[in-house]
Amino acid sequence: MTDRDRIYHRHRFPADVITRAVWLYFRFPLSLRMVEDLLAARGIIVSHQTVRLWTEKFGRTFANEIRRRSSVRFGDKWHLDEAVVSIRDKKHWLWRAVDQDGFVLDVLVQSRRNAKAAKRLMRKLLKGQGRSPRVMITDKLRSYGAAKREIMPGVEHRSHKALNNRADNSHQPVRRRERIMKRFKSRRHLQCFVSIHDPIANLFHIPHQEISSRHHRELRAEAMSLWAKIARA
Repeated sequence: MTDRDRIYHRHRFPADVITRAVWLYFRFPLSLRMVEDLLAARGIIVSHQTVRLWTEKFGRTFANEIRRRSSVRFGDKWHLDEAVVSIRDKKHWLWRAVDQDGFVLDVLVQSRRNAKAAKRLMRKLLKGQGRSPRVMITDKLRSYGAAKREIMPGVEHRSHKALNNRADNSHQPVRRRERIMKRFKSRRHLQCFVSIHDPIANLFHIPHQEISSRHHRELRAEAMSLWAKIARA
């Protein structure tokens, strides 16, 4: 039995159907029932509960492989931001860091919006990236400055709301999914979703630059090729 057969062992549906369902769910702002309907339109009858199990089981495996195989080198300018997410009528904060090209560096769901929470994000970023940024850009929240002085004292810090639109915009996919899901069910549910969603989004993210349509298609084809290799691994 090959590694690929072992991963999909005891699943009634073939690997191509499973990977297609996972790709649809994380690549586009679709609900589980929408994915069910799209598969049904192709004559594949599968319940949305099964799709949910596939996204949880295989999504994490695919996201980890993307992190391992991706050749993208993230930028040296980090934009940090936090967005409130209501879960069961309780406020949580989704802390996020992106680089100057819009690639997501890391995300962390926390119950606080203070210096301690900012330090946790920065430590996680440094561990994951293996280096400090050249510049860190944040909004006016003072917790960032306090955390930076302790964690990254030598890094230039620019604190200005208007400079941080890139980080603000990076929250939009989660906001769209939050509306479709009618809110996340738990803090763990949110952390699990963004930990899988963001590496997949990075893979298919093409920075907003002045590039030709041909170059855009080439980059998209490269992303699809890597996805196919990961799904076959």
